Amino acid sequence: MQASIMLLLSTPLTSLPHPYNYNTACHRNGAFAPLKIQAMAKEDQQTETGNGIIEKAAMVGGLISTPVIGWSLYTLKTTGCGLPPGPGGSIGALEGVSYLVVAGIVVWSAYTKAKTGSGLPTGPFGLLGAVEGLSYLSLLAIIGVFGLQFVEQGSIPGPLPSDQCFG
Repeated sequence: MQASIMLLLSTPLTSLPHPYNYNTACHRNGAFAPLKIQAMAKEDQQTETGNGIIEKAAMVGGLISTPVIGWSLYTLKTTGCGLPPGPGGSIGALEGVSYLVVAGIVVWSAYTKAKTGSGLPTGPFGLLGAVEGLSYLSLLAIIGVFGLQFVEQGSIPGPLPSDQCFG
């Protein structure tokens, strides 16, 4: 039944174009109409070239920062203090910069999500996407450990060394 209806509704074979005449759509009244061709570039290609250095810096910074934050949160949970200042304050500075890098990646990702509807591009080998995911996991860990620290100790340690921790 379906096949007979289909045959009745289909166009007759006489209305089909000749198989060797490929330009029948442009042929009107014995003259050929010019074809209009429009090419458009993707917007992503323009933004990727401009953000290439930023993406690579975010990948490297995120891959270094997330383990440092993990170490910092573990130290905070076990000792009640952040990382020690280290020689010349280098470890403490690395800890502070790591928190800022992760916050920057999360803000960049949220802005990109609000603007385009998707997160950051995956980057080479998927590293930027991995850094984005690790940054969100770090943010959740920060909220969790800081919350536990506040409940147990009544406060969280400040960004500078204090007498309580490294005095």
